[in-house]
Amino acid sequence: MDDESLDRLIGRLSLEQKVRLLTGATTWRTAGEPGIGLREMVTSDGPAGVRGEAWDERRTSALLPSASALGAMWDEELVERLGGLLAAEAARKGVDVVLAPTLNLHRSPLGGRHFECFSEDPELTGRTGAALVRGIQALGVAATAKHYVANDSETDRLTVDVRAGERVLREVYLAPFEAAVEAGVWLVMAGYNAVGGTTMTASPLLAEPLKGEWGFDGVAVSDWAAVRTTEETGRAALDLAMPGPDSPWGASLVRAVKDGRVAEESVDAKVHRLLRLADRVGALEPYRPRRVPTAAFGGTRALLRRAVSAGSVLLRNDNVLPLDPEGLSTVAVVGVHAASPRVQGGGSAGVFCSGVVTPLAGVRARLRGRARVTYEPGPTPPAPPAPLGADLCTDPGSGAPGVLLRVLDARGRELYAEHRLSGRQLEPDLPPGAHTVEIGAVLRPRRSGEWTFGVGGFGRMTLTVDDRTLLDGEFPGDTDDPAVVHVNPPVHTARTALTAGRPVHVVARRELVPGRGRATVVVAAPPEPDPAAALRNAVRAARDADAAIVVVGTTEHDETEGYDRAGLSLGGHQDELVRAVTAANPRTVVVVNSGGPVELPWHREAGAVLLTWFPGQEAGTGLADVLFGLAEPGGRLPTTWAASLADAPVTRTRPVGGRLDYAEGLHIGHRAWLRAGSGPAYWFGHGLGYTTWEYTAVDVPARVVTGEPFTVRVTVRNTGVRAGREVVQVYLARPDSAVERPVRWFAGYAALRVEAGRTASAEVVVGPRAVRHWSERDHRWATEHGAYRLAVGRSVADTRWEGWVTVGGP
Repeated sequence: MDDESLDRLIGRLSLEQKVRLLTGATTWRTAGEPGIGLREMVTSDGPAGVRGEAWDERRTSALLPSASALGAMWDEELVERLGGLLAAEAARKGVDVVLAPTLNLHRSPLGGRHFECFSEDPELTGRTGAALVRGIQALGVAATAKHYVANDSETDRLTVDVRAGERVLREVYLAPFEAAVEAGVWLVMAGYNAVGGTTMTASPLLAEPLKGEWGFDGVAVSDWAAVRTTEETGRAALDLAMPGPDSPWGASLVRAVKDGRVAEESVDAKVHRLLRLADRVGALEPYRPRRVPTAAFGGTRALLRRAVSAGSVLLRNDNVLPLDPEGLSTVAVVGVHAASPRVQGGGSAGVFCSGVVTPLAGVRARLRGRARVTYEPGPTPPAPPAPLGADLCTDPGSGAPGVLLRVLDARGRELYAEHRLSGRQLEPDLPPGAHTVEIGAVLRPRRSGEWTFGVGGFGRMTLTVDDRTLLDGEFPGDTDDPAVVHVNPPVHTARTALTAGRPVHVVARRELVPGRGRATVVVAAPPEPDPAAALRNAVRAARDADAAIVVVGTTEHDETEGYDRAGLSLGGHQDELVRAVTAANPRTVVVVNSGGPVELPWHREAGAVLLTWFPGQEAGTGLADVLFGLAEPGGRLPTTWAASLADAPVTRTRPVGGRLDYAEGLHIGHRAWLRAGSGPAYWFGHGLGYTTWEYTAVDVPARVVTGEPFTVRVTVRNTGVRAGREVVQVYLARPDSAVERPVRWFAGYAALRVEAGRTASAEVVVGPRAVRHWSERDHRWATEHGAYRLAVGRSVADTRWEGWVTVGGP
């Protein structure tokens, strides 16, 4: 529909009707207007999967690897296919708008939401995000670039005021969003934070450069509950306030327009963009049915399995991988994460997936009929107790696996009841008169000893086990963060002794409090095994095996929305476990299951170290493919990994006086390490495969025209015995620059697959933005003429060729 047609529709609406369209109708839906043929549009969180409108464990979703794993793929074609899978999931669930990708950067290794972001580098993040946008929108589903802008950490995220210079914003933090706009993204989400003293939902950055210079013609939507004022945000270039039906706009914005404090033309411009979005997703009459591809992506599980190996990064390999099943009689699998992996990060982006393949299950399936697989969990990592589940509990009414969810009135009378599969109920239905949410279950303990029980939420809560009261108190909230209130409410715990095989009746109640949500969580954990004994058992299993696979990782305490990390240690006895197992068996593979960087103090002692990130639902099958050589680990690090937190040059995430100064300027990630002159454990771009490479020739133009791209042709030879994939990386430097520059910065890459003994050429296109800089004096882009040093190699530190290219002139 053209602009004139959209304007005619707007002309048929009253001011009140127009303003009503600018706030959501529900938590996940925009408002409809039958008078102009506009239906509601459905939004859903989506970086790792499309949950849909409800937090309902019965409505499962396909679960992709975390965004950090997608960033590690350095494979835009595959990321685009995964975007198509998200779109297919959205169509299946009736979703019009997927709230992805997240384009914030890994500025500090302590960022709690790294798993939801692609990388530390603006160029790699921009290219990966643009690929995901193209994949999602190719099927008529809208993508959302978020969180605009400089929302790179979680501490005080609702109120933090980020201070970064104009050049730093343009070259580093805005750059990925510019790439998303160039890819045609249909929505951009404004974050909670402020930049330069102005909250992003009212920021002038929504107008310039987003809608003006870049030409973004889509919808600028708020993060959920990020709109806190009427006039300031109404006059700004924000278009849609979510969620609804209540927001600071509504009747207040109508009054502001009538009083002349907000121009009606501003409202019309917002509605115009909203209608354009509706036309794009088929929400304007005549409605277009959502396209659900049946075979376009070759099978969901097969694609997700491939994604695991494509994003896995082999950090170290002392001729241990790949393991040959024919040479193995016994394999020891060790670690709690092997049987209970973290397949996704915590927070609002979580989904309920079915059929997760654990690393242990994947290894057993691959070796079935070939070798014996033993398993020892080792010491238990310090993790919060898990919600009650169908594997441990039954509904006290029906006896079916799961729990009984009830909603009671103020007198304790049942208003609503249903069988559910999980003790984590974030959005229980609340009939009129609802006063208390109750979750009950019959738990059959498999282990005797002191069990930990807990209930999560706000307000008055009680927890009983066989009518014995373990908790009874008032638990007021101290945060307005939606991720905490509605998704991860604090859990309060108590302990009691249970006997294996003797069932107990667990009942948790939470009284509802205005403004504190309705999320109610009931958790339980068995007594922890003796750490020393668990460690001895793990060592014995490793010593008696031909090879050992140790899986270690982070927990919900470490990586989740709403909180930054306190450190990079794996925690608990995990480092001790790795050291003991590697000492017992030199053929030990350590699998690291984390969404962002962790310290690996033992990495030189291990036979191999493989990083799988949060690998999604096909974790075990994809891992087994890599371990036993059916697939090569295809990933390269999208983020530099420090040997220890103390070594990292940029770490601060805690504001001072409400402000967080990006004092490091342009120098984050590998740029900061190079500037400091120190070395990390593993550099940006690092990643091994199962073959070896020789860089035989590099062809670079001697001179390039300002504002034009140029191509670096790199010839490589596969000197190994099997086919492999190589990621050829190009970096630039300008030692004698008249303006401040990074010591070296990433300029582009190309990947190619080459058979053993063969030679092939990669063409890396370096765009003009790689040599430009933002002039704060002139408020525009500028390019220095002269010589730039060009480095080609396998990572930012492993360069195989260096030369010069001159920019400017004829």
